Amino acid sequence: MLTIKSAAMALALTTAMAAPAIAATMRWAPQRDIVSMDPYSYGDTFTLSVLNHVYEGLVRYDATLQIEPALAEKWEVVSPTVWRFHLRKGVKFHDGADFTADDVLASLKRVSDQTSPLRGNLPAYVSSEKIDDHTVDIHVTENYPLLLNDLTNIHIFDQGWLVTNKAEAPTDVAKGVEGYATSHANGTGPFKFISRKPDVETVFDVNPDWWDKRQHNIDRIVMTPITSPATRVAALISGEIDFTNQAPLQDIPRLQASSNVKVLSNNELRTIFLVMNQSPKAFESDVTDKNPLQDIKVRQALYHAIDADAIQKVVMSGLSRTTGSLVAPAIPGYVPDLDKRLSYDPDKAKALLAEAGYPNGFSFSFLCRNTEFVNEEQICQAVSAMWARVGLRPNLNVGPTTIQDAKFDTLQFDVGTLGWANEPMLDSYSILVQVVHSKTGNAGVFNWGAWKDTEIDGLIDEAGRTIDRTARLALQSKALQRANDLSMFIPVHQQPMAWAVGSNVKDVLQLSDNKARHWLTHMAD
Repeated sequence: MLTIKSAAMALALTTAMAAPAIAATMRWAPQRDIVSMDPYSYGDTFTLSVLNHVYEGLVRYDATLQIEPALAEKWEVVSPTVWRFHLRKGVKFHDGADFTADDVLASLKRVSDQTSPLRGNLPAYVSSEKIDDHTVDIHVTENYPLLLNDLTNIHIFDQGWLVTNKAEAPTDVAKGVEGYATSHANGTGPFKFISRKPDVETVFDVNPDWWDKRQHNIDRIVMTPITSPATRVAALISGEIDFTNQAPLQDIPRLQASSNVKVLSNNELRTIFLVMNQSPKAFESDVTDKNPLQDIKVRQALYHAIDADAIQKVVMSGLSRTTGSLVAPAIPGYVPDLDKRLSYDPDKAKALLAEAGYPNGFSFSFLCRNTEFVNEEQICQAVSAMWARVGLRPNLNVGPTTIQDAKFDTLQFDVGTLGWANEPMLDSYSILVQVVHSKTGNAGVFNWGAWKDTEIDGLIDEAGRTIDRTARLALQSKALQRANDLSMFIPVHQQPMAWAVGSNVKDVLQLSDNKARHWLTHMAD
């Protein structure tokens, strides 16, 4: 039976194949679509990685994940609260407008607005100042050490384009706030936005006037989301698509057996973990007078009931990395001692529930997505069954990312899934300030469950103003340790990264941040 979704996908593939051939077309089929053309509309790593082909930041990560100049040629620290950036001259936006300091100021104002979902990516930002047309000062909180990391994914808009199209105000996917930038784009990057049909097809063409040296041979990118794993695999094997950054784990042996498909796999930086709503009252539970999840014994019971090794072997095909840590080993701030899980012990889980006053368990909502993380729905199904074995009654609620994230953002859940790769910062301060910290100012933007610990907040705040790297990481590790001690979250694993490319792709760069960089991809001659 052909569903509306699969029919739309088939139409997009047929249209792409029937259209006049354009040399070196990259046919990209992710599992899901981006959430918006506006990079500030939601802190979604996949969306930001796709829009990196169109928009650029003042700095960027190179092929070894080291920071290098982009729209800023150089920078220096003027004082403990001021960084000066010297902008690249001669850069033009895709509509032909010149890139200047005004564009940087307008972009920083927009992304740091209190209504901006991405403001947490600039936790120490205070203000910006134009020195001349190609020099900008950025004012931050005193001695903040990670501004360059933050700026790697703060895309720069054309100020004139924003004003002309009444797009100065941020949009917000989670709250349903849209604008001109939701469906249009005008960046300085290696590819130009051409057209978009949400959930069907988005097209980008090469920018022949890009300021940087062209290191790819792609003329067009046609991105067609294919939600069905079986359809995605069949399209790869048949040669209808060239690339997917989400090869289904269960189909990797079949893809590897195909002579015209190559599989690239590794563990990525993203840790998948469970978050618990710790506000005074449960969202959906048969316990109505209080929230059981505020009790550490209950949180520990949920943790002890999960057999993470079984999830790794069965659900993740042995390809994930089971963890007790909120950050991957490659992320600064990781400490091996924090990578030890609470034991899988159903009897202990039952005993803890009884001690907490719930010998017969309780019901609660369990919010998950089916289009976000690798095998997320299957993980949630497995965890639900494990909790049921100790007397808990999770009500599993599964849906697409755009719908579920709005529920997270408005506390319409009790337990849910979250994944964090610490991008673009590539430092444990990222998850600490955006997720673990209480919701205060620019901090705690993804504190979805009203969790709060004053000691943790103090450690994070001190780390954010500590220049010495060793001292800063020690503070961050201490904050992570306390989060573990409180069972504030339940880590599961670092998820696997599996890409697959067809015979038309000669060379593609895969880094541990799991971001496709097609400005460095070579198609076959």
